[in-house]
Amino acid sequence: MPIKTILCSALLALKKGSESKMRITVVNHKYHYEMEKLVRLFLPNEKIEVTKEKSDGEGLYTEAGSEITVILKTADFEKKLTAPLCDDNEMQMGRMVYSLFSEYTGFHPKWGVLTGVRPSKLLIATEKRLGREKAEEYFYKDLLVSEEKYALARRVADCEQRIIALSKPNSFSLYISIPFCPTRCSYCSFVSHSVQTEKARALVPVYCNLLLKEIEEIGIIVKTLGLRLESVYVGGGTPTTLSANQLAELIASVEKNFDLSNCREFTVEAGRPDTITEEKLRVLMNSPVSRISINPQTFSDDVLKNIGRCHSAEETVTAFNLARKIGFDCINMDLIAGLPGDTEEGFGYSLDKAVSLDPENITVHTLALKRSSNLNGQDMRVTAENAKRVDGMLRYTYGRLSEKYRPYYMYRQSKSAGNLENTGWCKENTECLYNIFMMEECHTILSAGAGAVTKLKAYSGDLIERIFNFKYPFEYISGFSELTERKKRISEFYCTYF
Repeated sequence: MPIKTILCSALLALKKGSESKMRITVVNHKYHYEMEKLVRLFLPNEKIEVTKEKSDGEGLYTEAGSEITVILKTADFEKKLTAPLCDDNEMQMGRMVYSLFSEYTGFHPKWGVLTGVRPSKLLIATEKRLGREKAEEYFYKDLLVSEEKYALARRVADCEQRIIALSKPNSFSLYISIPFCPTRCSYCSFVSHSVQTEKARALVPVYCNLLLKEIEEIGIIVKTLGLRLESVYVGGGTPTTLSANQLAELIASVEKNFDLSNCREFTVEAGRPDTITEEKLRVLMNSPVSRISINPQTFSDDVLKNIGRCHSAEETVTAFNLARKIGFDCINMDLIAGLPGDTEEGFGYSLDKAVSLDPENITVHTLALKRSSNLNGQDMRVTAENAKRVDGMLRYTYGRLSEKYRPYYMYRQSKSAGNLENTGWCKENTECLYNIFMMEECHTILSAGAGAVTKLKAYSGDLIERIFNFKYPFEYISGFSELTERKKRISEFYCTYF
């Protein structure tokens, strides 16, 4: 067999600019969506076509008839697997697909057949149902998760359960979206407008005024329902793109419209150091804000240029030291493994630099090539070399941070190198509560602003209902009156499920 890339074989990868395709044939079963997600672990760059029409051509054939049949056929590889029908035909078929693609590509995803966003949530639920020993066996034997990743999920789950226990039946968290940045980073897939453009700058004051109205409306609903606010998270975008006065008005609106007496945490993403000033930090310091993020992503000036950031690594250090001087005692720093132009050694330097600054939280993300990011438009691809490089970065992270920090929350994204994870690390008792509440979906998240999604969680069971705000700032502004109507569903939901 010729040398293959880990995530895209040489035979499937066509010349730059052309499109390669994998066809999945589905016969006599309903697992087409699950099979497609599983194939994307191995072929994240390729177009996947699902069909019910039988064919002898190349592709993946899956059937659940008198037995389970899976066939992978390409120009230089063909193999058939069969297995008896069982209690979980979907899982059995998934393991067979995993086995064939692992043999074909030489890539063995460390999360096995697990394609979900929240591995630790699954582990917690499985342990409640089966007990710890059986849950571990399920992750190893059924999901084919590696010992390394199971150990990570185990540590995260143990930490999360203590935080989840803080949530009450009437608990909720508040998310506020500020969808503006100085410039748009090349990897970013979030709703974010660069205020370098005059058109975007003109939207900011109008947007802020309407955002204050939405916060007030949510506050009225919360008071009527008697809900208990646990955490506030102001994200984006980059919230500190706003002026000091705009930040002060925003925080004052939260104080005015919500009872903060039970609020355990108030986070504002200061994010990019080129938006941080002493005046803004003092506004945050003289308010209920208890946690901020100052996110380098990398401490390499060359890599910062590659991703479209207009600040230096030294400016990050200056901003961090200023925040410490002013009095912030809970600061998060984000890093991204796999940025264009970065190396394992370079990432190791960035991680060591972050550790030397001694923040309370360090969050390490794996670069994901999202469809709406500029990197995706630059024909970037997930390759074997990138996957191996990022895996090395995360292994160094695990060893380096375990000396002083512990993993407290985790999630995964599609089209990330090696199908790897994003993990938040913290010092003792400095977990970001909102991240856990949001990721583990243990209570309602009420959200305000463009691109924000309200997630209503029923008191018992797993039922979650979503209310979507308009995605872009100009839509949010022009369609604001409709948002009030959508928010009426919050009260209806609580009357039905509480």
